[in-house]
Amino acid sequence: MADIQPRGLSRGLTHYGDADFSLYLRRSFASSMGFSREMLDRPIVGICHSASGFNNCHRHVPELIEAVKRGVLSSGALPIEFPTISLGELFLVPTSLKFRNLMSIDVEEMIRAQPMDAVILVGGCDKTVPAQLMGAASADLPTIQLVTGPMSTSRYHGERLGACTDCRRFWARYRAGEISDSEIDAVERRFAPTAGTCAVMGTASTMASIAEALGMMPAGAAAVPAVDADRLRIAEETGRAAVALIRSERRPSQIINDQALENALRVLLAIGGSTNAVIHLAAIAGRLGLSLDLTKLNELSETTPVIVNLKPTGLHYMEDLAAAGGIPAVMRELRNLLHLNCITVTGETIGERLAAWNTWVDRSVIHSIDDPILPDGGLTVLFGSLAPGGAVIKRSAADPQLFEQEARCIVFTSLDDLASRIDDPGLQVAPDDFLVLKNAGPRSAAAMPEAGYLPIPKKLARMGVKDMVRISDARMSGTAFGTVVLHVTPDASSGGPLALVRTGDRIRLSVREHRLDLLVEADELNRRRSALALPTSSAGSHTRGYSWLYDTFITQANEGCDFAFLRKGGINKASTLNEETMSTLE
Repeated sequence: MADIQPRGLSRGLTHYGDADFSLYLRRSFASSMGFSREMLDRPIVGICHSASGFNNCHRHVPELIEAVKRGVLSSGALPIEFPTISLGELFLVPTSLKFRNLMSIDVEEMIRAQPMDAVILVGGCDKTVPAQLMGAASADLPTIQLVTGPMSTSRYHGERLGACTDCRRFWARYRAGEISDSEIDAVERRFAPTAGTCAVMGTASTMASIAEALGMMPAGAAAVPAVDADRLRIAEETGRAAVALIRSERRPSQIINDQALENALRVLLAIGGSTNAVIHLAAIAGRLGLSLDLTKLNELSETTPVIVNLKPTGLHYMEDLAAAGGIPAVMRELRNLLHLNCITVTGETIGERLAAWNTWVDRSVIHSIDDPILPDGGLTVLFGSLAPGGAVIKRSAADPQLFEQEARCIVFTSLDDLASRIDDPGLQVAPDDFLVLKNAGPRSAAAMPEAGYLPIPKKLARMGVKDMVRISDARMSGTAFGTVVLHVTPDASSGGPLALVRTGDRIRLSVREHRLDLLVEADELNRRRSALALPTSSAGSHTRGYSWLYDTFITQANEGCDFAFLRKGGINKASTLNEETMSTLE
């Protein structure tokens, strides 16, 4: 007789040496929470959430959870919520990315350790959704994602505002002396008026869109605003879908495959999404033994136009995308480029999902593929002598006039150096120079913050300069804009070519050729390398705790900045750990 998988409270019994006693004890203590015997006999849907007082994006999560519970209960299962680490993007130091992997461990192990037959992931803030998907992919229990949804916009003196592209636009005006202290103080209060994630196509909305494109959410669930009643109806639907997942036993490993990843990349390129998504997708893929090929991303980018007119690439906001048809409408425009046979978490294929979706679309927000906003994808990857492992540029939010340039560079050796010199009136900088920041990558003490959006030097901003080529091993907020080259790999703190760059060197950028090259003779670079003293970095500054774990096992951007031991298969020689770390593990 075939073994029957235990369900509900019978799953994963605590070790007491007597399974019957373990179940008896578990049910006794569960009864103390007021559950009836009928409820205790049901399969369990875990509700994994990351609400926190340090996470403004998630302040409406309790209401979402109640709606989820309605869906679960009405479908015959028992919903049990549990918290994990929460990553409030603006409340963490040095940066939220450092703690994404910690949250993924929390999610993975709590899914694995507690008795549940399926799990709903409730999150929204930038690193929260990637961490949840990474952890759930590793645990590989039937899983469905529910995002918190974007904020609604507000008004200031008749102008529509939404976090955080407009935040950056007003700050640039303030730095240029165009608006006063009192006005920047007043407008500060209007950018984030409701619960939810940033109102534009920043990292949070990008990752929500990608989760839907991967098939890990119900159709249309990515873009609906946090405060809309439809968000609660989606939560209830998610609860019902989770119970259906128990019966089907569809798992992340069956949904997220190479074809689903390609679909996600197509959507990322078409929406002009965040550069951070490249790192997060690589990390999610690595948890399932897959890889994100950056050369393949370039191939897709050449055949995937930008068709979504949202800030920071365009004019509109996430609430407009929801009203215009949402991600299903975007994917329907791309259907001839997608793998339509990919299965989704709700059971239908992508093709079936798109065929069933409302055919109406607002063309001011979602353009036809035959009438795109831009003919090429929003992101492209650069390779060359300065970035052997790749670097990313969001060309949809950049100035095309700066795409084919050779220029002198002004180098900042650290974040502190940048802060101390960028506004120095004596800084010898011209509008056509390249600004270079190094030692801000994943292996730096800064842990790869969103510092790649280097400010325009104040002396140039006051002359009216709006954009310059900026290059770094750091990241950039998905809400930012400008001609910014990011994720230069290997990073400077690992001794990559970026570590050798000096002020006055010339760099060649060619977006057309996907190139980023340092124009310095090999002999000179060899001399510099022999004299190179790497800065005190993340790799050697901690001896205990999570920071030591981060220092020891963090990988480069092209591998998703995950921990090598968390990737499927664990640590191997192919992982981009530094030589010192590898030697200590042998």
